[in-house]
Formats: sequence, C-alpha cells, structure tokens
Amino acid sequence: MCAGTGQPPAVRRRVELDLLRALVVLGLVFFHAALVFSPDDDFYVKNRETTDVVTVAAGLAVVWAMPLLFLVAGLGARHSLRRRGPGGFARERLLRLGVPLVFATLVLCPLPQWLRLRAADPGHDESYWEFWPRFLTVHPDPGDFPFVLEGDHFETGHLWFVVLLLAFSLLLAPVVGPLESAARRSGDAVERRPVLLLLPVLPLALINSLLGMEEGFAGWNRWAYLLFFLFGYALADDERIRAAMRRLAVPVGVLGIVLFLGTAPGFLSEDDPFTAWNAVALSTRALFGAAGWCWVVAILGLLDRPREGRSREAGPPSRVLPYLAVAALPLYVLHQPVVVAFAYGVVSWSAPIAVKYAVIVACSLAVILLVYECLVRRTRVTRFLFGMRTDPPTPPAS
Repeated sequence: MCAGTGQPPAVRRRVELDLLRALVVLGLVFFHAALVFSPDDDFYVKNRETTDVVTVAAGLAVVWAMPLLFLVAGLGARHSLRRRGPGGFARERLLRLGVPLVFATLVLCPLPQWLRLRAADPGHDESYWEFWPRFLTVHPDPGDFPFVLEGDHFETGHLWFVVLLLAFSLLLAPVVGPLESAARRSGDAVERRPVLLLLPVLPLALINSLLGMEEGFAGWNRWAYLLFFLFGYALADDERIRAAMRRLAVPVGVLGIVLFLGTAPGFLSEDDPFTAWNAVALSTRALFGAAGWCWVVAILGLLDRPREGRSREAGPPSRVLPYLAVAALPLYVLHQPVVVAFAYGVVSWSAPIAVKYAVIVACSLAVILLVYECLVRRTRVTRFLFGMRTDPPTPPAS
C-alpha cells in the first residue's frame, strides 16, 4: 500500500506488452489479407489462385497471437479491478467494449457480408442499403453463448474477440476475491517449483481436444481463450512468475516448437482435425493447445528482459508505441472491413499473388491509420464510439 492513501502501489507499465498488442493488431491486417489467397479458409473475398504457403503461415500465427491478446487483456483486467472494484470494472467494460461492439456491428460488420454476396455472384445487384436491414434481421440463439443473436446474414465477424472479452470480463467481476487468493498461491507454488508454469497445458489441451477447435475463432475453442484470460489475470503480473518465465523461456519455447510440429500429421490428414473424434484428431487438438501455452510463455519470457545497457540519458522515449497502445482497439475494430473492401477491388486484377497481397496490405494499413488519426481520435463522440477515453488528445510535449 502507498503510505497514507490505502491504495495499492503504482505498477510500472510493461512496455513489451504494449508492443506485443500493437504488433498483433497490426499483424491482423497481414493475416486477413493472406486469407484472400488461402485454399482452405472461407474468407469473404477469395482470389481465383491460392497458395498453401498461407496455410502454413496462418498456423504459425494462430497458435500464439490471439491467446496472447487474451492473456494481456486479463492482466489489464487485474489492474482495472484493483482501481475500480468489481462494480466499477463492469461498468467500465460495458462502456469501453460494449459501445464499440454495438456501433461496429451496426455500421461496419454489414460491409464484408454484402461484399461476400457480390463476390460470389457478380450479377447480385442488391444495394448496400437494401442489404443492411436483412443483415440486422436476427433472432435469439441462447445455445451459442455469448453469441446470442443469429440471422441468415448477421454476424459479429472479427468482433468475436470483443464479444468474448466483454463476456469474460463480466464473468470475472463477481469472483475476483477467490481469484486473488488463487493467484497468490500460484505465485508461491511457481516460486518453489518453476516447472509448475507448464501446468496450464493440461486444461488447454483438454478443452481444445474434447470441445473441438473452432475455425471462426482463429483455430481455438472459445473456452480456451477464457483460460488464457484468467491466466493473464492470475499469473502475468506476479514478479515471481515473471522470473520463472524468463528463466524457462528458451526450453519452453523449444518444447512449444516440438509440440507444434507434432500437429502436422493431424492437420495433413483427410479427417477434419478441428472436429473429428478419431485418435489422430484428438491428439492433434491436444498438442495444439499445449503448444499454444508454451509459445505464449516463451514469448513473454524472452521479451521481459531488463534493459541494463540503456543509458538514462539516451533521449526521450519513442512516441510511436504509446500512440499504437492507445489505438489498439480502434484499429482492431476498423481493420477487417477495410481489408475486405480492398480485396474485393484487387482480386479481379491480372497480377501475381504477391503483388495483389502487397497492395491489399499497404492500402489497408494506410486507410485504417488515416481513419483513426483523422476521424476517430479527434472528437469526444468518435473516441467514445470506438472504446477510447473521451478526453481529447493532448499535443505531444516539444
């Protein structure tokens, strides 16, 4: 506690986590642009020519990227709960996640679905404004929690991450007390036996194996993401656990690579590794879940290194990272409709895959950053709609 305030001590911001979050969000532009050329994925717009290179590259990304986002979100939830308490935390999450979810579902998500129809049938002449009410024609579907609305054309699209994160946050708020106690006990146990850091591979492997992997959620079962979120809440900010991650980063990373390579026979087999119930598919999903935890631990441990060689007079810190850290959620919300729109215009070109891909990525990055800078962050209304604090941006110090 800070003297005289009764508040927990201030926590130094972990710059490497801001960097990872920004890289993952911007990396989604590269990832979703690549799906245009994937022979397997049912993306909104598909190029006539495809390449298996995309399948391999996508596998290397999905095993760690979205799990890492959920783990970092769990860490952020812990800090927010300490400051606001359960009630304040729930209200803040409803505003910061619920508002952009509703806004983007109404305004941005219909566009990729409309372009999907036009790409599949060049004679489709329904205007966007005629399609929009059909997109919003929904009915309840409580069996698909937390995606409780369904329709012939309705979807939350890439906002599934926001839906799950909001649901997990609201589920976390009432049980924060027991989780704090469990987090302290976990830190004590890992300090004595660092190898216990590998225990989460067991529930993650079981969930992915028995409940099945879900292609719509980047290859993971949705409830595996809940575990990453809870692990981030419980583990990632404990200095004893951070020390264990640093110490085990290399051997755990090697183990993660071996486990991931072990999934190759299953993903190359004729049976569907995401849902089949034969021994190969079940073991493939289990190995994938275990590999994901190892990759996340290795990445966090390798990046969480002391910066001893830096001089304190090395100059002012870069302004790019704080800028991207604040922009992460708006950029995430914006990116997929923009990628799909450019892909729709580019796939008809007579050009090599590499050229089309480069154009989609470059144009999409330029537009989402321009829209964020010129339209989103400039007014209180747009900042509120995209989940940012409504305080106007302050000019950087000269």
